Amino acid sequence: MTYKVIFLRHGESEWNESNRFTGWNDVCLTKKGKKEAKQAGKILKQNNIKFDIAYTSVLKRAIYTLWIILKQIEQPWIKIKNTWRLNERHYGSLQGFNKEEVIPFYGKKKVIDWRRSFSVIPPKMKLYNDNLSGYDIRYSSMENNKFPLGESLKCTLKRVLPYWNKIILPQMKQNKKIIVVAHGNSLRALIKFLDNINENDVPDLDIPTGKPIVYKFDEKFNPIKYYFLSK
Repeated sequence: MTYKVIFLRHGESEWNESNRFTGWNDVCLTKKGKKEAKQAGKILKQNNIKFDIAYTSVLKRAIYTLWIILKQIEQPWIKIKNTWRLNERHYGSLQGFNKEEVIPFYGKKKVIDWRRSFSVIPPKMKLYNDNLSGYDIRYSSMENNKFPLGESLKCTLKRVLPYWNKIILPQMKQNKKIIVVAHGNSLRALIKFLDNINENDVPDLDIPTGKPIVYKFDEKFNPIKYYFLSK
């Protein structure tokens, strides 16, 4: 017997389009992003895939993507669980800056390491910064020492993994049909763990926007393989 979970990165956001470090900043989908979400829903419908429960972050680009998908597959009524643990990685003081425009200040290698490596943390944001997108009700239950001011992919995995092990995995063990709509780096971190990808190979791991990923597990809930779902 095999089990499966659908992973999906949100559709293109406004800051994806303008090539900015987005992180925990709460930006909207572009028209293209909405079309990507709609197309993802159509692909799921064509493959006759239904869900019992959905998980997503507390950032609207992921939430809106999920809503569009559930509308397409005519399942707007299923239970949705939102958690900050599935948020994009926090890019610290880089958030809001164009990825190319920071290269002259820091150097290309350092910027690439901040973007693609597993353990390198970008410059942290000051605690009391107007651009810090965390001082709202969504994060009111978080302990102060848990609110990130800058994260590597390794840091992101440390907060994603407990949610996977304690919340999502038990639902899969009950044979629930699950969709997880999250972000490029929260999904990269999880796939790095599930596939036991070597840290040196992490820079090559890329998750495109709006493409459903089918992740299969064996009867002992060990990951078998993942692949992008097509028509």
